[in-house]
Amino acid sequence: MTSPLSTPVPAPEISRPAGQRDTPRPPDRSTDSAPWNARRVAAGLGTTVLCLGTVLFVLPFVFTIVTSLRTAADVARSPLGIPHSFTLKNFRDAFSQIHYGTSTLNTLLITGLSCVLITVLGALAGYPLARITAGWSTAVYRLFILGTSIPVFVVVAPLYLLMRDLNLLDTYAGVVFIYTALNLPLAVFFYTSFIRQIPTDLEEAAALDGCGALRTFFVIILPLLRPVTSTLLTFISLQIWNDLLVPLVFLQDPGKRTVMVNAYSFIDPHTVQPTTLFPAALLGVLPLFVIFIFFQRQMVAGMSAGAVK
Repeated sequence: MTSPLSTPVPAPEISRPAGQRDTPRPPDRSTDSAPWNARRVAAGLGTTVLCLGTVLFVLPFVFTIVTSLRTAADVARSPLGIPHSFTLKNFRDAFSQIHYGTSTLNTLLITGLSCVLITVLGALAGYPLARITAGWSTAVYRLFILGTSIPVFVVVAPLYLLMRDLNLLDTYAGVVFIYTALNLPLAVFFYTSFIRQIPTDLEEAAALDGCGALRTFFVIILPLLRPVTSTLLTFISLQIWNDLLVPLVFLQDPGKRTVMVNAYSFIDPHTVQPTTLFPAALLGVLPLFVIFIFFQRQMVAGMSAGAVK
């Protein structure tokens, strides 16, 4: 039996006038105002830095385009001033002086063949290096990695002697082989690292169906290499297209030179004329820019696609 002292006593009710309702109490945001203001300031600062970086990145291109459309007298009078007149004569002169059509076709041929050889040989070499766990495969892989750190200036003289002995000087094949050898270590590194992330269950299932190693590579592995191939082709094509040293040394025939080599001919060791150099440089990068515009969707899709679902 419970004692009367332990019995709970109900709290007295407070009487309110008829018709009066309880008003909800507003939440206290005094403690959340400081973090909210900090996030707002950080977001505004990030937007400002992003806009400033975009302007600094785009400004040199705008200056190059505007200067290319100005006359030489206007640029000499006020290099950084407001242009008073525009002309396309600078582009017409550069187009004819650098033999734009021939040099562009030469660059497209060299870049295309080099990219095909680099991707095919790199994928074929990266597949066994990623799957074979023997000691020699690790040594070969490290040897390829070492090749990525060798600058091209170190091997120019030996390559020149080698191309001379093989009768490949002043030929497209010689330049394509040089670009393939210089960029193959990077391709092997890309493909080997990517294939190691692909589970071996797919290859084991293909082996149970009777597929050999070569057929497994082309049917199962090669379609999964689209993301890394897109990234590799983007990097290599930019590097080969903008390269100046290799075609300048190994191509003596003016009819076989690339567009960047012909654009380099406008650089005088004593004076530089912007109204001739800038149009030639813009014409040199124009084909590559157009290619990236037309194939940007495929490149972005390949870079962002997952290899294994």
